[in-house]
Amino acid sequence: QVQLVESGGGLVQPGGSLRLSCVASGFTFSTYGMNWYRQAPGKERELVAAISRSGGSTNYADSVKGRFTISRDNAKNTMYLQMNSLKPEDTAVYYCNAQGITYNYWGKGTLVTVSS
Repeated sequence: QVQLVESGGGLVQPGGSLRLSCVASGFTFSTYGMNWYRQAPGKERELVAAISRSGGSTNYADSVKGRFTISRDNAKNTMYLQMNSLKPEDTAVYYCNAQGITYNYWGKGTLVTVSS
């Protein structure tokens, strides 16, 4: 059974930091590109960051460049998103996504709220 389980969300003040984790099971993690998406209230889901199968290549949305860092540990079947200098506009549900050639898997999301 394929599972992607996100954790690490919560309430943080502007300027603060959070680290999201996504633990994968039920598929060969190292053979999938991995992504973090987010969806803010009333908005469409958007791609935040992407990482290649080996972790050697990463890409970021312009809105988070220089503040967020995506990484993965294939030995632990886990992906991370380090979020620094958080802004109120980063408030959203953050989703983990595994993108393969044939299959595409999603987690249920973790809520990040940036507010004073």
